[in-house]
Amino acid sequence: MNWLSRSAQFWHTVRYLRPVQVYGRAWHRLHRPRVDARAAPSPSRRAGDWQGCDRAASMLGPMRFRFLNEEHTLRLDDWNSDALPKLWLYNLHYFDDLNADGAAERVQWHRAMISRWIAANPPGHGNGWEPYCLSLRIVNWIKWQCSERRATNGNAQRAMLDSLATQARYLRGRLERHLLGNHLWANLKALLFAGAFFEGAEAARWREAALREFRRELGEQILADGGHFERSPMYHAILLEDLLDLVQLAQRFPGAFGEHDVALWRDNALRMLRWLAVMTHPDGGIAFFNDAALGIAPTLAQLSAYAARLGVAVPPASAAPVQRLPDSGYVRLQNARAVVIADVGEIGPDYLPGHAHADTLSFELSVDGRRVLVNAGTSCYDSGPERLWQRGTAAHNTVEVDGQDSSEVWSSFRVARRARPLAIDTGASSGGIWLTAAHDGYRRLPGRPLHRRRWDLREDGLLVEDTVEGDHDSAIARFRVAPGFEVDEQALREEDGARIRWSAEGARRTQVASGFYHPEFGLSRSCSVIEATLLRAGMPMSTLLRWQD
Repeated sequence: MNWLSRSAQFWHTVRYLRPVQVYGRAWHRLHRPRVDARAAPSPSRRAGDWQGCDRAASMLGPMRFRFLNEEHTLRLDDWNSDALPKLWLYNLHYFDDLNADGAAERVQWHRAMISRWIAANPPGHGNGWEPYCLSLRIVNWIKWQCSERRATNGNAQRAMLDSLATQARYLRGRLERHLLGNHLWANLKALLFAGAFFEGAEAARWREAALREFRRELGEQILADGGHFERSPMYHAILLEDLLDLVQLAQRFPGAFGEHDVALWRDNALRMLRWLAVMTHPDGGIAFFNDAALGIAPTLAQLSAYAARLGVAVPPASAAPVQRLPDSGYVRLQNARAVVIADVGEIGPDYLPGHAHADTLSFELSVDGRRVLVNAGTSCYDSGPERLWQRGTAAHNTVEVDGQDSSEVWSSFRVARRARPLAIDTGASSGGIWLTAAHDGYRRLPGRPLHRRRWDLREDGLLVEDTVEGDHDSAIARFRVAPGFEVDEQALREEDGARIRWSAEGARRTQVASGFYHPEFGLSRSCSVIEATLLRAGMPMSTLLRWQD
């Protein structure tokens, strides 16, 4: 890419940013809050012990951990090691295991780990003092303190409380307003926790300041259809757990929050549960749109159980054949045997597309409770070819025109020009239910191509019709088949003998290629990809998948 193209790419990226993201980045880079290591205020009285959401254990021994499908044994000086992946180290600093399944059995490990962290991570230095790490750790330490397994040794208890207060004070001066979105949300949640957990005027100031900002973020980040505005089912589930945590925080510390705020949290949690049900496959896991992977956020079942324990009424899953999330831009089509989840919306908020993929008009398919067609998923955040490919159009079940991405994803979390959806409609016919949509993401190319797609879901199959209008050299529709299927030029076959026949009419050529599927961070599995090249501009190509008993 020459300097002119790079300049255009940069311009189409930064022109959407809010001013605070521009000057806030410089401020965040240059400013460091003063470390305030005064003794912590006294903890507030609480009503009952913390009862959290289910979470898998990550601490395998006194110094051994498993994060992101990687296991490492920690040495005393490894907290900021260059030899370990950055995201793995971030997870180490979160301290999620304090509140994971079976944590009571690891309480001695936890006490020792907290003491080691305090000794090895002086205030303001290293990964652990970055705002997002601070935010998650503050919450986890406070949850741990609000349980029967909290520290009992007097000196260790005082050191932990003093460190907690120091971390909250430091975070107060490091809010990630230059990033906004889920990062700022996490910062504010941590200050709400610290403001409720401690007594006194200082804690009240943390709580009141965070509450004012959180009200605004809640109104902006949670859309009218209940979806999180970054359009990632994984982050949506993370923030839903956050809201449920705040509902419980109000229960544990009566009087810390007003009835209006608590009612607002409960109402939004209810709408977010409904949204997540639409975006969950019959196997209980989320659909992979934008940055999404299994094993990071709680599942719908886990969140529903958590909500029920808090007295939040869990809505029953809808049986409606067509379920549309108009603000988020997702549509679910379903019948007795199959579920289609399709992306027909914006890639995310214009000023915050960091977790967006070039997946417009992509979809996933489950048949008889089993995933059949899948997007490639997300296994890493590190900048490089793999991250770029996973965000690109070719990693999704949609059409790639002239080898270009429908939205110009670049670096780890950047997007320049982006696709806009149009002509979205749904309906029913004698044969089943249908969805149509188009997008203009390729209009920037010579010939100004426009991709149109129609899904027809019938009792015995799914018909996908693609048309690319406008001049172009090539247009390839890809359909990534979940691992476990043997795929040839006629059918998808499972080990139990079940099969789904497929064909593509109006294609110049078809082939079954080798590909990869990333259902979790740090995990890659081989799979097959059906590739069908459209014949010519304006001529529809129909891809049929027909399941048989």
